Amino acid sequence: MLAQAPYNDVLLLLARILLAALFVSTGWEKLTNFAGTAVYMKTLKAPAPVIAAAIAVFMEFFVGIAIILGILTRLLALAFALFTLSTALLGHRFWTMDGAIREENRINFLKNMSIIGGFLLLALTGSGRFAIWP
Repeated sequence: MLAQAPYNDVLLLLARILLAALFVSTGWEKLTNFAGTAVYMKTLKAPAPVIAAAIAVFMEFFVGIAIILGILTRLLALAFALFTLSTALLGHRFWTMDGAIREENRINFLKNMSIIGGFLLLALTGSGRFAIWP
């Protein structure tokens, strides 16, 4: 049974790092170019673009780091799953597009769905032994 294997804690740490690495990276970009992030949110027709940008920075960068460190992992993984769903619905509306851009956004939408699956599994399993505050 996987739950009793000695390498589970290492795999859970690796899963946390791999799930959050992309978000920490893009969150840092959003944080260091906040004005540009707010403009981008406006082009997506996000409600309250400045607030949407602040939420994106908070979730991607700060919550991403918390996931890596294993801080409130179950709760934050659920929050991240909801955040990722909202970004997929807001930023990758492939069903409104045509041609190559439709296919690119369809793939990114489905990647977001896969990431949501990873966060839901993390919410179920928890952080493992290598965590600050599971």
